Order: sequence, then structure tokens, then C-alpha cells
Amino acid sequence: MPLIKARTRGKQFVRHITRFDRETNETLYAYAHFLGESAEYVLTQLVDTVLAKDKEFVAWRAGHPESYVPRRTSHHARGVRTGPIRKPVAVQGHPSAEHGADQVRA
Repeated sequence: MPLIKARTRGKQFVRHITRFDRETNETLYAYAHFLGESAEYVLTQLVDTVLAKDKEFVAWRAGHPESYVPRRTSHHARGVRTGPIRKPVAVQGHPSAEHGADQVRA
């Protein structure tokens, strides 16, 4: 009998990126295949099932219902440049100076 319950419809999902060691990753995908579900579903159910058994955490969480998800402080976390775009500077004697590099728009 599988430990993970049947899929629930209507939940809102968020993207979470993480890393596993090779053996854990293989086990995750093998169990997902065994259930006929996605690895994302297996992870969600494991977190829900295992943490529900931690009575101390359940009690603590009831008294601390606010979000603990870290907030992004800048777009840099997504690889988006946040600083000002600098205009290229022509360096005398450099080949690009002959082609008007100082006229490139930022």
C-alpha cells in the first residue's frame, strides 16, 4: 500500500528549484513511476505527509501561520540585470574607437 494519498485537485502550485544527490533523485523518480505520478506530486505529498507527523512542528506552525518563503530582493536572482546600463567608452587606439563605439545607444 503506497504511503502517498491520491491526487487532490484545485491546489495552487509554485515553482521550486532544488538539488538532490544522485541516489535520492533516482529514488524520487522511481517512486513517482511506481505511483504513476509526477516527481513534483511525490515531493508535495512527502512534505505534507512527513511534516504532519511532527506534532511539535504542527503546534508551532499553528501559532506562526505567516509565510516563511524568502522574498526576492532584486531581479538579479533571476539573472536580470538590475544596475544601470553603461554606455561603451571609446578607448583611443582600440579598434572599436575607429567605428564610433562612443555613439552606441545604452
